[in-house]
Parts: sequence; structure tokens; C-alpha cells
Amino acid sequence: MTKILIVEDEPQMVAGLKDNFELEGFQVDSARDGEKGLKKILDGNYDIIILDVMLPNLSGFEVCKRVRKKGDNTPIILLTARGEEIDKVLGLELGADDYITKPFSIRELIARIKAVLRRKDDAELLKSKSKSVTIGKLEVNFSAYNASDGSGQVEMSHKEFEILHFLWTKRNTTVSRDEILRIIWGFEESPTTRTVDNFVVKLRQKIEMNPNKPQTILTVHGIGYKLIS
Repeated sequence: MTKILIVEDEPQMVAGLKDNFELEGFQVDSARDGEKGLKKILDGNYDIIILDVMLPNLSGFEVCKRVRKKGDNTPIILLTARGEEIDKVLGLELGADDYITKPFSIRELIARIKAVLRRKDDAELLKSKSKSVTIGKLEVNFSAYNASDGSGQVEMSHKEFEILHFLWTKRNTTVSRDEILRIIWGFEESPTTRTVDNFVVKLRQKIEMNPNKPQTILTVHGIGYKLIS
């Protein structure tokens, strides 16, 4: 589930954003000033930050600057009532990922959130495909579609690599069978969730030390699977 932090001092704005984000299936947290927002960002594990520029104690610009200085690359979208070009440029130079001026439509903000998250996912996919990773008893290079264990090469189908790669990018997070179907098969084919289960069985036979007692790809009953790293 996407976890969002709203750093905004207007209670009505926070309430409105929270309601709409939760309708989208997001998990929402909030902070009412810059100092509290900065602490939550650095202490938390959020997927994206919605950060107002005009905040008590610390401005959104200062929060953004300090977050990036700490090496935290959580995506940030700045909110402001000011529309001057210099403010937009400053925000982006400080490390913000996007910038939207009040008043704005909630649909536009949600579209921008999804676009920023897609860019983040694409970057992570590219990074993860460029190097070998250890998954269970396998050493896997996703870019070369190559897998090996202690005894040599392990044969895997293209779909097995794609499913494993998706689970790896979402590691330590529960992924539903329906999400795997949507991402891996899309809308051109009509497999069932049973198809996903069959592929997971095949992957476990190649990854797990004991496929009957999996330690790497776990079943989350009633939902889907979680890859543990």
C-alpha cells in the first residue's frame, strides 16, 4: 500500500487530501508544521511526501533541503499558493520531484502523485536489472535473464524471470495475485490467479532450500505473496 505523508498547516486542506487519498487506497499520515514534518520524514518510511511551502517553524523549501542533505530520496511534491517561476525553480533545485500551485484539482494532484511514483518505480526497475542479486539459493541477473546456484546454471522461463523480478522490486511487501496478473500479463491474455500460483510453485523449486517450507517467497493467505530479502 502506498504510504503518503502530508505536511500542511491548514486543517481543512489536510482533511480533504486525506479523504481523497484514502479513497485511492493510499495510507495517509500528516504533520502540521515543518519541524514535525521533517522529523516524520527522516524517522518514517513513506513512498511520497506532499509538502506545503509556507509552513510554521520550517518552510517547505528548508524541509526539502534538509531531507535531501540527509540522503533521503523519498519523492516530494511541493504545494504552494505562490506561482512565481523563481519559487518553482528553487523547489526543483532543492530536490523536489514536482510542484503544484494552489488552488489545484485533487484529480490533477493524484495524477501527479501516480506519475512521480511511476518514475520512481521505473528507476528502481532499471537499477535492479543492471546487477546480480541473491534470491534464496540463486544468483540472478535480470538484465541477462541468467540464474545460477552452487551447481551451475538454472533454467528459467521468461515469465518466471519477470514474476521473480516484480516480486524482488516489491520485496518485503505483500503483492496480490491480481496485481501480479495485471503487471506481468496485462490485459492481452486471460490467465487466472491459479496461473500465478503454478508459477510460484515452479520458482520455489528453484529458489528455496526446501520448497515445501519456503523461506523466501511466502504465501500471504487470502492475498498473494511476499518475497523476503
